[in-house]
Amino acid sequence: MENIDLERWYRPKIDKTEFRKLCKKSDWQGFKHMIIFFLSLLISGYLVFATWGSWWCILFLIIYGNIYCSVDAIWHETGHKTAFKSKFWNEFFYQIASYMNNFEPVRWRWSHFKHHTFTSFTKDPFDFEIAITKPTDVIYFFSLFIPLTNIFYLHKSLQFETLKHALGITTDVMKVCIPEKERDKCSNSARIHVVIWIVTAIVSLNFNSWLPLIYIVLPVFYGNTHRVMCGLTQHTGLHDDIKDHRYSTRTVILNPISSFLYWQMEYHIEHHIFPIVPSYNLPKLHELIKDQLPPPKKGFLDEYKEIIPAILKQAKNPEYNIDVKLTKG
Repeated sequence: MENIDLERWYRPKIDKTEFRKLCKKSDWQGFKHMIIFFLSLLISGYLVFATWGSWWCILFLIIYGNIYCSVDAIWHETGHKTAFKSKFWNEFFYQIASYMNNFEPVRWRWSHFKHHTFTSFTKDPFDFEIAITKPTDVIYFFSLFIPLTNIFYLHKSLQFETLKHALGITTDVMKVCIPEKERDKCSNSARIHVVIWIVTAIVSLNFNSWLPLIYIVLPVFYGNTHRVMCGLTQHTGLHDDIKDHRYSTRTVILNPISSFLYWQMEYHIEHHIFPIVPSYNLPKLHELIKDQLPPPKKGFLDEYKEIIPAILKQAKNPEYNIDVKLTKG
């Protein structure tokens, strides 16, 4: 590893005029993504209904669930206020995506701010989005990819955290990330999420049908595979406690469908260095600075050939990190 200035985050060189262009937000880009995403969700959801009771239903449930859970990318982009030029539409879709993603919106707005401020920090300050879930349990790690297995880890789930917040319990993430004056908002929004779960369960019982629960509560249990595959490429196995995103974060070139569902967030080094650039401009940003970054991995297979051995090594030695090679810069 090259010598790193420990007082400042690494910044690549980039033409200021080109950078300003890349920072421009677009309502059209935001609505285009929403229309395609929710239309795909609607069609796959209808196919679940149309094939209910047949084996085909399982296929369409998997498709629907994985599209549904890809709302994570919408939560992320609207949370950064870069999905749309309009503040209203960013906040509108942020609230919807927060529920669908099981991300209580107040908690995750503050913890994600912390995540960008102190990426992969394991000490004080603490990155709750990375450090607290750093995998050392190999069985748990591999279970993340298998539908329904997260039911066995409800005590680690976001649903359990939301329930605690709804009950007024002050969790560690609240103490570290959320200002005291904002904590009541966190608890109140968590209660809204819990009410939606309860009302949906009542509707399912009333109509004697699993479909309401399957459509808006349970996708995170049976459709989380693609989201996990994308999300774990971001930081898994890399360095922590270092002010250089080239060593703590990675970029992967994905196939067009995954790239759409992930909303180009696979360009993750670029995003962490320049978080004000909308995700739909990240491929262009990548082309401008790629000679100053590590070579990107080519697809999931190429990436997990690096991640899986790293996880196995970290399970035995938590201090192990992948040795990142830079091209230049």
